[in-house]
Amino acid sequence: RPPTDRERAVRRAFREAGLRLKEQPDFRGWLWVHFVSDAGLFSQGLRLGSLSKLAGATRDLREGLLAGRELLPLLKARGVDLRRHRGGVMLFRAPTWLTALVLAWLTAHFEPVRANFAAHSDPDAEEPREVCRDTLAEARRLGIAVPRLEAAEPSFAREVTG
Repeated sequence: RPPTDRERAVRRAFREAGLRLKEQPDFRGWLWVHFVSDAGLFSQGLRLGSLSKLAGATRDLREGLLAGRELLPLLKARGVDLRRHRGGVMLFRAPTWLTALVLAWLTAHFEPVRANFAAHSDPDAEEPREVCRDTLAEARRLGIAVPRLEAAEPSFAREVTG
């Protein structure tokens, strides 16, 4: 449908502020793609003790990518049309030997990517654990097999207090 007057005003304000707009027609699906992408990588970072330890770690990044690939059926089960998000899921559909190698190089040599990983490296932060717990709970609820995420569960499971 055509944008409302308010939507046009917001777009104009962003443009006048010098920002370029990139709109997502399926914002909910876009968020889900990023959520499971984070879950795949977070699961391996938490397993190592910190997401920053994934920087340059080809084998561990490969496991994170494979964990993300195992979550693609969860997206489908949630109603996400993966064809609309080709760019977002390409990282998980491409050969992991190649994507892990490229990602390892980027995390080791490209400061903005390394800084992104470092920003999620607080060992006491709950966000990565919650993302993994929520994703695993949803996969279990929908009967989606996610063996890599399940294998990493001890790294993000809630501690049982007695």
